[in-house]
Amino acid sequence: MRVVKKLFIITVALFSVSAFSAEGNAAEGNIAIVDFGRAIFGTDVAKARLKQKQGESDYAGLEAKYESTVADMKSLKQEVDSKSMTWSQEQAEEAQKKMEYYRADLELITRKIKADQKDLQNSIVQELRPKAAEALQEVVDEEGIVLLINAEAVVTAAPSLDITDKLTDRLNKKTK
Repeated sequence: MRVVKKLFIITVALFSVSAFSAEGNAAEGNIAIVDFGRAIFGTDVAKARLKQKQGESDYAGLEAKYESTVADMKSLKQEVDSKSMTWSQEQAEEAQKKMEYYRADLELITRKIKADQKDLQNSIVQELRPKAAEALQEVVDEEGIVLLINAEAVVTAAPSLDITDKLTDRLNKKTK
């Protein structure tokens, strides 16, 4: 479905380019691509929010628990690999049960971390979206862009067509 959507967007873009060229006056404008999300998350504000989140005790605690659980799993796996041949049925079952507990813990911790990250991303987007839209319009006007394509819809393009870094720079200026 996503591939079909991208192909449709590319087809529309190509049709639009040929239509602009046929009109003559619009052919003088530029075509550009932008990765709006990368522009927003590349800003100093977004980086500061991420660093702040990583410094929060709850989040840092989750990351530490994740790392600790991974280390425990590796240790248990090494023990199983080296000693399992000499274990009784009960010892092997106990090790298997421990490994399942570690996996369940990791799954839960991962879900919590992802939820925290998603919340952070949503708050950053909500905070920066109005200024990002304003900055994007300014870049479009300054560059004389007549066709702007979302980078996700582009299969290949010359790097010179990508205005994402310009948008990030403009957004950084607007948020200082």
